[in-house]
Amino acid sequence: MSEDGAGRAVLFDIDGTLIRSGGASDRAWHRAFAELHDVDVEVGAVTGRGVPDPEVGRQCFRATLDREPSDYEMAELMSARLAYLPEEVANSPNYRVMEGAEEVLERLIDDGYLLGLVTGNVEAAAHIKLARSGLNRFFSFGGYGSDSSDRTELTRKSLERGGVVAGAPLEPAATIAVGDTPRDIDAGHGAGLRVAGVATGDYTVEELREAGADFAIATLREWSSIGWDRRP
Repeated sequence: MSEDGAGRAVLFDIDGTLIRSGGASDRAWHRAFAELHDVDVEVGAVTGRGVPDPEVGRQCFRATLDREPSDYEMAELMSARLAYLPEEVANSPNYRVMEGAEEVLERLIDDGYLLGLVTGNVEAAAHIKLARSGLNRFFSFGGYGSDSSDRTELTRKSLERGGVVAGAPLEPAATIAVGDTPRDIDAGHGAGLRVAGVATGDYTVEELREAGADFAIATLREWSSIGWDRRP
């Protein structure tokens, strides 16, 4: 809690911001579609970065089977993908933790900030992806693709859950969202937060600034340079 009693928090995206899974998620989707529908789906060619998991599944289904999935088919796909994901993450040769991520998380915890997640991954997938890095221990709440296919709505859900953990509503002026895509920026702003863009994904610092990021840095090692916790 801050000195005036308001909850202080930082909300982090996962893929491209904290870690890269090295294609583990796409491979798990590929195996799920092959098992259940005997089709070959290349996820990266069908959907974009930052799209919540349920929408990824729907977009891939429409692209490969040329129709909308039923609720039952979506449940089957999500379950199969989650069954394959731990193996794909564990065996991914290109899995890596982003530069400066663990150090920044440690520092924020030491400074008394609550840390949450804002991610398009469904909740189970989020924690599977973070488990290999050991970063799960930093996060006490989150908003996930299993809460909503709308990134702004799942960001609001993260704020709501953070308030439960803090014992008081999180103050938007004392909370910031961190992500690597324009979708992260739009979602944070839609929830009334400032957003720090980190150019460790597919977008440059300049592109993140152009997308409206309040702060833009090359890596999380530059975190201290943004001065975001000075009240506007």
